[in-house]
Amino acid sequence: MDHKDHIRLLNDGIPSPGGIWAELGSGRGAFTLALAELIGPLGRIYSVDNNKGALQDQARVIHKRFPSNQPKIEYINNDYTLPLSIPSLNGVVMANSLHFHQDKSAVLELIHDYLLPRGCLILVEYNSDQGNTWVPYPVSYKSLQSLVEECGFVNTRLLKRVPSSFMREIYSAISYKMDARQ
Repeated sequence: MDHKDHIRLLNDGIPSPGGIWAELGSGRGAFTLALAELIGPLGRIYSVDNNKGALQDQARVIHKRFPSNQPKIEYINNDYTLPLSIPSLNGVVMANSLHFHQDKSAVLELIHDYLLPRGCLILVEYNSDQGNTWVPYPVSYKSLQSLVEECGFVNTRLLKRVPSSFMREIYSAISYKMDARQ
């Protein structure tokens, strides 16, 4: 996968520039970079990872990519499975990070609490329920639908699929926090 794939996987889930977003388990920032391009300078991103070196690499790449018009990104060196001090969010991106957690519900419920009503979760994941050493607990799109519903999300839909040389296919999907009025 390359940067164009990252953009394609997120693009249909980003309704317009701006907003307050987080990427949880952002690593070296491939999807943070795509998110920054899609929400533009009007938005704000909280990039969260427990690897400080990866966050530092990410900041350098973002600075190089946007030398004159820096996106507003706050790098948070922390475990995203623990409560974070961040504002309510329009959206959360989790790209290739949920598959490290056997108890996905606990992570998804925490994310649900971060979102504004009608806020969204965009998940990028391998389309499989069979793990391996490197991707221990993937969740197929079919399994994701019931999992997120149990955690209070609604209107889940598939955004994109891209082939992967590793585990055959990666997909992106979007789910929404129910509006309090519903």
